[in-house]
Amino acid sequence: MIIRTQAYPRAGLVGNPSDGYFGKTIAFAFSNFRAEVILYETPELEILPSEKDRSCFTSIQALVNDVQLHGYYGGIRLLKATIKRFFDYCREHQIDLHDKNFSIRYNSDIPHGVGLAGSSAIITACLRALMAFYGVSFPRYVQANLVLAAEAQELHIPAGLQDRVIQAYEGLVYMNFAKEIMQKQGYGNYEPMDPKLLPKLYIAYRDDLSEPTEKFHNNIRHRFEQGESKVVNAMKFWANLAEKVKKCLLKGELDGIPAMLNANFDKRCEIYKIAEENLRMVQAARSVGASAKFTGSGGAIVGTYTDERMFANLKKTLEKLNIKVIKPKIVPGVGTAKT
Repeated sequence: MIIRTQAYPRAGLVGNPSDGYFGKTIAFAFSNFRAEVILYETPELEILPSEKDRSCFTSIQALVNDVQLHGYYGGIRLLKATIKRFFDYCREHQIDLHDKNFSIRYNSDIPHGVGLAGSSAIITACLRALMAFYGVSFPRYVQANLVLAAEAQELHIPAGLQDRVIQAYEGLVYMNFAKEIMQKQGYGNYEPMDPKLLPKLYIAYRDDLSEPTEKFHNNIRHRFEQGESKVVNAMKFWANLAEKVKKCLLKGELDGIPAMLNANFDKRCEIYKIAEENLRMVQAARSVGASAKFTGSGGAIVGTYTDERMFANLKKTLEKLNIKVIKPKIVPGVGTAKT
């Protein structure tokens, strides 16, 4: 039996990056790209390399190009970390696993390093494949926590919960990571929403604007933990924006959402150092009347547009800057928050 599982990129619609700082966010998963994991029984356990893990190149320049695009580590480490964290969780909770072995590999066409959560999509797909192979099932909030643990604890990749939550639940989700909630239950309150409530959205990205999450967040974590008022207040500002956008969506009051998305990015500029190329991308999108903010840590933006004429103008303007523009296809989500 061959097991195939998928997970999808996500876009932080509003509230990010407060998800890593006890804030609130709204995010959605979309199927224009995907990460896939293939797993099947074999005599020995083997992790097979993908294109991103290759070690044979046509030239030294090809090697350099590959490193610049994918980094030094590829995706095998993501699978290893997920398998270990899965095993540890099952042992801790006295879940018996059969002793069969497997081979596993992944592939992904999610643009790399542009804030669309490609790494956590690979881990999410891997976790789903492992659950299918061993015949076990975890609640989705547990899945999100396990994916976060694989990245943050096993691989020491700075990460907030938003990406893993939306990739576990899919669809459109409002998330509340308030400190008292996290301390009480170990995860946030997650409320799936109807994607049909959303205004017209676009996503734009540029592959060569890749910037690691850890670089983007630079010293913000330290400043937050030290209680710097500018940073603490920014996190509260973003959390409040997420709450306001949620209310607008539920009431069908969409006219005020573009300004709030813009405000999300503008506040980010006050405490983060934004790369000039990323800033230019946002400015170009806004120049045609669209709203614009980061989907994650930079390299991709999400925003609203009013009609097809504006979308065509947006696409034409951004493509002149070598920026790709798509309409996200929202993945159907689950119906309940704690499944």
